[in-house]
Amino acid sequence: MTKGELAKQIFTSGRNCAQSVALAFKDEMELTEEQVLKLSIGFGGGLGRQRLVCGAVSGMVMVLGYLKSNGTDTLSSYSLVQQACAEVKKEIGSLICAELLEGVKTSTGLIPEARTEEYYKKRPCADICQIVADITDKYLKN
Repeated sequence: MTKGELAKQIFTSGRNCAQSVALAFKDEMELTEEQVLKLSIGFGGGLGRQRLVCGAVSGMVMVLGYLKSNGTDTLSSYSLVQQACAEVKKEIGSLICAELLEGVKTSTGLIPEARTEEYYKKRPCADICQIVADITDKYLKN
């Protein structure tokens, strides 16, 4: 199973987009599931359902920062993030949740919609998690 397939599976099991991408790499980060869930929960829905930066992208940035940076070299980290984000944008069209969900009727407010079969049919999020996690994996291997 690829990291992308794993992230998609995690998303369709009920986790948010940021959690799904980050959890796909929990073993590499040597973090527990609980730690990853806590670190990434607020990034779902484009930063707390504000529909800003796609949560899957935020999950990617967390993973790349954790595994590819030394925590102080901003130049290298920013370069890596910009390259990975450019590839994501090329693949899915945007880094912004609201733009990715354009044309999809969604609810507003703090309460996420119920995860039903219809929910998964109308949103590109599961596929986006798969694409972003595969791109993350590619950048970890380079």
